[in-house]
Amino acid sequence: MSKFFYGWVIVGVMGIISFVGMGLLSLNFGLFIKPMGEDLGIGRATFGLAQSSMMISAAISAPFVGHLIDRFGPRILLPLAATITIGAIFFLSFSKNSWQIVSVFIIMGFMNFNNPGNMFVSVPIVKWFVINRGKAFSFVSLGIPIGAIVFIPLTQYFINKFGWESSLIYMGFLGLVIIVPVSLIFLRREPKDMGLNPDGLLNDEFVPDGFEGSMEKSFTLRESVGTYTYWQLIVIFALFYFAIGTIALHRIPAFMDRGLDPTLVSISTAFDAVCAGITSFIVGFLVSKINSRWIASASFICLVVASVITIYAFSFWVMFVSMAIFGVGIGGLMFIQNYIWAEQFGREHVGAIKGSSYLLIMLIGGIGAPLAGYVYDQIGSYNFVWWIGICLLFLASILILVNKSPQTKLTQT
Repeated sequence: MSKFFYGWVIVGVMGIISFVGMGLLSLNFGLFIKPMGEDLGIGRATFGLAQSSMMISAAISAPFVGHLIDRFGPRILLPLAATITIGAIFFLSFSKNSWQIVSVFIIMGFMNFNNPGNMFVSVPIVKWFVINRGKAFSFVSLGIPIGAIVFIPLTQYFINKFGWESSLIYMGFLGLVIIVPVSLIFLRREPKDMGLNPDGLLNDEFVPDGFEGSMEKSFTLRESVGTYTYWQLIVIFALFYFAIGTIALHRIPAFMDRGLDPTLVSISTAFDAVCAGITSFIVGFLVSKINSRWIASASFICLVVASVITIYAFSFWVMFVSMAIFGVGIGGLMFIQNYIWAEQFGREHVGAIKGSSYLLIMLIGGIGAPLAGYVYDQIGSYNFVWWIGICLLFLASILILVNKSPQTKLTQT
């Protein structure tokens, strides 16, 4: 193996993208819901609809985006998508009504940049690593807790001091000046473009069973769609996103509704992301020793426990514990949903395969957030729909354990 492998530069860049992404209406979006809603006279259903609209538009464009990443790589596509996404965030700061907010999130979704399971971050790592894929994802995930520590409290500080409109502009500007130059300078498509093999292996070096030379065997998109595994994963992750949509976004304004200080809520939200990032980092080293299905199932159970605690969280420490456990669960599944598609179907066509799966996943999963907002607007409580989400998460924890590896014969690509 060569002394230095350029793939670790790719890991560093993707870690920076994950770091900055914490300030671009990912986890910090919940901090804007209460002040925006009060200023504009908009109900919670609008924000849930905005989140779901982003997920659905991302699902529609995901197969196309995944194919483009497979073919051209992220060097130009990533900064272009980031620039358009940040432009939409700038426009959001001037929004005055529901349709403008929803429209902004639809545009962001089509860019597929800051949606769940960001392919601009995950697909390049899959391309550059096979043997060290878990470790590579682990180091990328460190950007999440660091970004959360920096950007989530910073977002709340900006909201408190300058208002939500200026806070959106400041967050977007920081993202723009970091993401675009770093991506253009350092990103490359895949190892063979630089005369390299995945993991930096030389042609005559030993590789594990299941690999030819340094290339792993892969499914094509057509082959993957013909397997039960593909459809099982779609069902599992659709349940996941539906359930999380009812809880993750709305718990932040719900805590504020209960009289908890917004700054303390932002600190707890940041700690949620810290726990998620640390968990993803640890899982990256465990996945070679523990079956990924067991890790996923345990992560779902963590989300079940955290969601139950959320329903009864009326004090800071109970809220803090619920956020921490929730972060552990999200961290495990965040890693698994990036890892498992390549684990099951190989790396060569993973962008197209993962992208094609998103359409159904997000169409179903996207119902959760607006449904929870609608229920709250009608009855003044999230509890009923949250219990539905809890049941679905428990079901997913069982289904992932019976998920089987693809039976279709792998083809060498």
